Amino acid sequence: MKSLKHIVRLNHCVVLILLATGWGYASQEATPTSPSNADAAGIKEFSDRAQEFVKLHHSVEAKLPKLKTTDVPELIVAHEQALARKIREARPHAKRGDIFTPNATEAFRNAIQKALAGPEAPHAKATIKQGDPLAKVRLLVNRAYPKALPYTTVPPTLLLNLPKLPNELAYRVAGHDLVLLDVKANLVVDYIPIVIP
Repeated sequence: MKSLKHIVRLNHCVVLILLATGWGYASQEATPTSPSNADAAGIKEFSDRAQEFVKLHHSVEAKLPKLKTTDVPELIVAHEQALARKIREARPHAKRGDIFTPNATEAFRNAIQKALAGPEAPHAKATIKQGDPLAKVRLLVNRAYPKALPYTTVPPTLLLNLPKLPNELAYRVAGHDLVLLDVKANLVVDYIPIVIP
């Protein structure tokens, strides 16, 4: 009789262990990817696409006559415009979201929220507001960054949370938008609308 109770108890324990293990396994499978992993994937996607753009920039620039060191503004502007025109021709179907993909946009949104919620947030927000008030200017991908729009630099505390860029590219804040700018061509490569509070 004792052995039968012992077997029933043992079976009961085995069933509980199996159920616990099964539940643990199922819950691990059902757990969504943690935000940091999703953000890392979005940042990698952005970085890969930014590097592809830089390769395109280099290939286009290599076909243009080299700009010699000069203080003549007209020559600098002419070179900038020629480079921008050739880049536009090389990516005629460029649109918003080509580099700031949905995954990258979400990762940037999270990074910006984190940077602007910390103890250094007031300083960062003050730096961003230096570009205000802004004229109502509509940004267009693959077009020149409007001359009327001030260049608001991204605060250092925010830059620390964003992926490092190659020298050809820079982040700019335009109102509530984060812009990816081709510095030499003064060209809007992509942007995230309404991401800066």
